[in-house]
Amino acid sequence: MKNQEAMEQMKKTMVMKGFAKSTHKAYLGAVSQLAAFHPVTFEEMGYDHVREFLLHAIEIRQLSSQYINAAYSGIKLLFESVLEREWDMKRVPRIKKIRKFPEILKLEEVMRMINLTTNLKHKAVLAVIYSAGLRVSEAANLLITDIDSKSMKIFIRQGKGNKDRYAHLGKLTLEILREYFRKFRPKVWLFQSEMSTHDKPFPIHTRTIQNTFQEARIRAGIMKKVTPHSLRHSYATHLVEKGTNLIKVKDLLGHDKIETTMLYVHLAGKDILDIKSPIDYYLEKEEILEAEKCTPEIDDLEGKNK
Repeated sequence: MKNQEAMEQMKKTMVMKGFAKSTHKAYLGAVSQLAAFHPVTFEEMGYDHVREFLLHAIEIRQLSSQYINAAYSGIKLLFESVLEREWDMKRVPRIKKIRKFPEILKLEEVMRMINLTTNLKHKAVLAVIYSAGLRVSEAANLLITDIDSKSMKIFIRQGKGNKDRYAHLGKLTLEILREYFRKFRPKVWLFQSEMSTHDKPFPIHTRTIQNTFQEARIRAGIMKKVTPHSLRHSYATHLVEKGTNLIKVKDLLGHDKIETTMLYVHLAGKDILDIKSPIDYYLEKEEILEAEKCTPEIDDLEGKNK
C-alpha cells in the first residue's frame, strides 16, 4: 500500500469514527510529516521509525506536548486501523502532557480591545467570542439563525466533539450585533468572508479572526502573550470569579469532563486561595493570647469601680 493510499484510508476511517475536521487536519498532518521524515513506506516502518520521528519533534523542533500527543494519536490510528498492526505503548510511550496555566485577560482589558476596534464586523466577532466563551472555529461557523435574541441564546452546532449546545448572548453583544447587521446585512453566515459572492457566501476565515484579535491587542496596549482562545479562557475565569456554579460553566463551555472545567477554579483563585495557610492559625492564636494578657480581669475592674 502506497503512503497516499494509506492516508486516504485513514481519512475514511476518521469520517466513520465521527472525528472533527480539526482532528482530521492534525492527524493527517502528523502522518504526512512522518512520511517526509523517513524515505520508506508506512508498511516498512516500525517502532524505531516512530520513536525517531517523535524524539526529533521533542528535542530538535521543541514542539509542544499538545502537538506531540496529537501526532502520537494520528500515527497510532494509522498503525491500528489502516495497517492493521498492534500498537505497543511500552515500545512507544506517550509524552506526559505539561500543564501550563493560560494567560488571562482582565475584563477591563477585554472591553478596551472591543471598544477600540473600529471595524464593526471585527468588533462584533470579538464581542461574541468573549461574551459566549466560544472557540474561534465556533464563532466563524455561526449562522444568522443561530442568534436567538428572544431567549438571549446562541446556538452552537457541532462544536468540539460534534456536540450541539447553547451559549450566552449578552445584552451588549446583541446591541453590537444589531448595529453590525444593519450595516453589513449578512445572508447566511453571521460573519461572512470578504471572498463571499452573492451566490456563494463563505464564513469568515479563522486566520482573519486571529489577525483581528492581535491587531486589537496591540491597539489596546496589551503585552500579554494571548490568542483569541484567551477570550474563552477569560470568559470562564470571570464566571467562576462571580461564583457561577461549575456544572453550569462546564455546560456553557461544552466540556465533557468537570475536571477540564476545574482549571478555571485555579485561574480564578476562588476557594483555594481563600483558604488560610495553617501557619496563620498559629499567628491568630498568638494574637489572642497576647490580647488576653493585656485585658484586665473582671474582678480587678469590679474592685476599681468600688
